Amino acid sequence: MLTIVGGGLAGCEAAWQAVSRGVPVTLYEMRPVRPTAVHKTDRLAELVCSNSFRGDKLDNAVGVLKEEMRRLGSLVMRAAEASRVPAGAALAVDRERFAQTITDALASHPLVTIVREEIAAIPESTDRAPVIVATGPLTSDALSADLARLVGQKHLYFYDAISPIVLAESIDRSKVFRASRWDRSQRGEGRASSAPTPTGPPTPTGPACGVDDGEGDYLNCPMTRDEYERFYDALVHAESATVHDFDKEKFFEGCLPIEVMAHRGADTLRFGPMKPVGLVDPRTGRQAYAIVQLRQDNLDGDQYSLVGFQTQIKWGDQARVLQLIPGLEHAEFVRFGMVHRNTYVNGPDVLTETWQVRARPSLFFAGQMSGVEGYVESAASGLLAGINAAALANGEAPSAAPRTTAIGALAYYVSHANPAHYEPSNITFGIMPALANPPRDKMRRKLALAERALADLEAWMAGAEVVRP
Repeated sequence: MLTIVGGGLAGCEAAWQAVSRGVPVTLYEMRPVRPTAVHKTDRLAELVCSNSFRGDKLDNAVGVLKEEMRRLGSLVMRAAEASRVPAGAALAVDRERFAQTITDALASHPLVTIVREEIAAIPESTDRAPVIVATGPLTSDALSADLARLVGQKHLYFYDAISPIVLAESIDRSKVFRASRWDRSQRGEGRASSAPTPTGPPTPTGPACGVDDGEGDYLNCPMTRDEYERFYDALVHAESATVHDFDKEKFFEGCLPIEVMAHRGADTLRFGPMKPVGLVDPRTGRQAYAIVQLRQDNLDGDQYSLVGFQTQIKWGDQARVLQLIPGLEHAEFVRFGMVHRNTYVNGPDVLTETWQVRARPSLFFAGQMSGVEGYVESAASGLLAGINAAALANGEAPSAAPRTTAIGALAYYVSHANPAHYEPSNITFGIMPALANPPRDKMRRKLALAERALADLEAWMAGAEVVRP
């Protein structure tokens, strides 16, 4: 029997991996008995920030991680494919259908028991009855206090911000254009082929894109220099929402609020979420001074999110500032952006490569509270925690994935980074071991890393020992 606390991406993936290995699971989720500040439904695996799982090609690390998860039988990847919406080179989902797919899969499984109640303290655990804590970045105060007691130190934390969503019918289509950056899309480009090559893993097909996000089937709102400067001036003078402990705020660099970026310099946004490169306005034949991209947020196509526009601006000011964007002058907001506090432990002090707690090996942490950043990374940590907790429950030894794989490199980073300066990380090629004889060409080097990762994953799955320089 396995107990899992938390019904987010990591907890759901861990549950699926365990029951797939014949281990019964009791999954605790406090919603709707105890709501959170950002969740809107009682569904498992509800996405509260972006609906994007980022790049889906083998020339970027998160694309490799996704392919590894698919090969490991990931429920999250299966649900994402079933609820996919147009997003070019990225994998984005209809968030409601995605959550419903996962909820239905677990609720209907005979080995899964879902209990709707808050867990205020870490349950007791043994080798044959392990526990996985995957309560996410919004871990309740009571459980956070118990976690702090267990690990013997205060949690680290950072503030996370989410983007606004607008009604599609309120967008002025006469002022926007649909395009993919560099005219690239996901359709047949750079994904792994469905069949292995004679030498082993699948290889990428078609032209590949080395960008994780920000491309695809987007609506683009072009700005002139004057329009950008008016927007920028309004943004930097907008009133921010109050955040507790604001004097010690620490935002994750990959999810900075737009106003925080704006205060770093007048052109910061133009080199970030508002970069115009690769997008030519068909009405003018020129590249705009700045661009705001809108990504389809559901399968019906009646809602769009503002790409990279996480914000903590007060809602009244949000509407005023965002309606300065061409095409959004009369935008109706389904959801305004907001800030919430993310809680996580210092992984190198607390965890092993198998996601076990060093001081209590029958206990596992997974998800964002374990010290990873991102939807895919959270689910990946749950996947390995579920595999290893199931092994423990079945009387077998847990196993660390090869560090040469993306999923193994992430586990190694979380358990071996410098604890004095630790902060959550997305998966990157930079945390994977370098190739012994790397190609000089950057794209070929990335694809070689991907090929090695998938070959080593297959060997690990088959039970073979992987030894690489």
